[in-house]
Amino acid sequence: MRDLQNWLRKHPEVRTIRVAAADLNGQARGKRIPARFADNVIRNGTRFPMSVLNLDIWGEDIEESPLVFEMGDADGILRPTERGFMPMPWLEAPTALLPIWMFRENGRPYEGDPRHALRAVVDRFRARGLTPVVAMELEFFLIDDSGKTLQVPPSPRSGKRRKAAETLSIRALDAFDTFFTDLYDACEAMDIPADTAISETGLGQFEINMMHQDDALRAADDAWLFKLLVKGLARRHGFAASFMAKPYPEYSGNGLHTHFSLVDETGRNVFDNGGTEGTALLMNAIAGCLQGIHDSTLLFAPHANSYDRLVPGAHAPTAICWGYENRTVAIRVPSGSPSARRIEHRVAGGDVNPYLMLAAILGAALTGIEDGLTPPPPVTGNAYASPELTQLPETWDAAIDTFEKSPLIARLFPAELIRNYVLTKRQERHYIAELTPEEQVELYLDTV
Repeated sequence: MRDLQNWLRKHPEVRTIRVAAADLNGQARGKRIPARFADNVIRNGTRFPMSVLNLDIWGEDIEESPLVFEMGDADGILRPTERGFMPMPWLEAPTALLPIWMFRENGRPYEGDPRHALRAVVDRFRARGLTPVVAMELEFFLIDDSGKTLQVPPSPRSGKRRKAAETLSIRALDAFDTFFTDLYDACEAMDIPADTAISETGLGQFEINMMHQDDALRAADDAWLFKLLVKGLARRHGFAASFMAKPYPEYSGNGLHTHFSLVDETGRNVFDNGGTEGTALLMNAIAGCLQGIHDSTLLFAPHANSYDRLVPGAHAPTAICWGYENRTVAIRVPSGSPSARRIEHRVAGGDVNPYLMLAAILGAALTGIEDGLTPPPPVTGNAYASPELTQLPETWDAAIDTFEKSPLIARLFPAELIRNYVLTKRQERHYIAELTPEEQVELYLDTV
């Protein structure tokens, strides 16, 4: 508490704060508060209905949710996370963001809060003397959405639009140098460990990698905050940034790849056997991840547009398989130093809730370790050319039904969160069916 108060004293220019939590879609829900009244939030938290973490993508109540009328739309108490205050560099006025998460009146974590779901998985690892070390790669498009057709923004340097993909192009990065310079400065101010930036295979598409860290909650925080930052900062520069899975039908979509290893209490990577193949624990974790993909697809592909990305030959996996140094599979084991032996989970789109995505990935890996699972042989070559492999659910409907009925999902997540998430997705599916493709793009462009 004292650290939070000291932060505000050191930043007298901050006149307003935002307190915000992630709902099930990863949308920031919260309040604007004058900085002079921040002490009350710091000491006592703030309150809003538990149903607020269970809104649909438009921000509407879930009509069938018992949280709304059946339970009287009761409040939860939201308290600051360990992240503390940070600036919001995408706003014109000096403003601070205070991330919060929800608890019940009796002090217990609210089971429908996605951040608590991830915390519970991390606690299970800790009980086994293991700590996940996590890094994420986030892809996004810079888009000029001012007209009827989406297109890449003109370069602030040349005024020209590059109408082709420019994979790993320095020219593409330099064309938006002012934006990326501001973005890295903002990441430093917010203590987001943004590392390498590259141009990707889509039109105006880029990727920024996060540094590995041994705090999975913080890694998910970083991804959530980074998405808020990129979208807000892009608007300040006069264009949009979007993490939606597939804004352009003819180009590859946005992924959010997750790398992780596990270290024991001595700091040793338990996936490292000194060679390229990895340990038995690595095999257990791979098998767990593979087992979890089918039933967790709704978390990796949470929106109608998500399934446009999961098509063969579009740099996103469609088959549930693994391999060494193979980017056509769902679970890749990268090459490199044995001490850095790790898993890369390649299924999720950029439109995910990072907390739920990471809880599903790590939770599945842990079940593989707990159950001593063994994976099938690794796939070599083009996994898209192997139709005999088990495939991901192809539709949103199938993913919703699978998620709801899965014994594995019931093992990974609280029943309340599962119920809330399924009700949310069913409501969204109903209303999105009424939208044209253009209206769907307009919906997802800024929200996800």
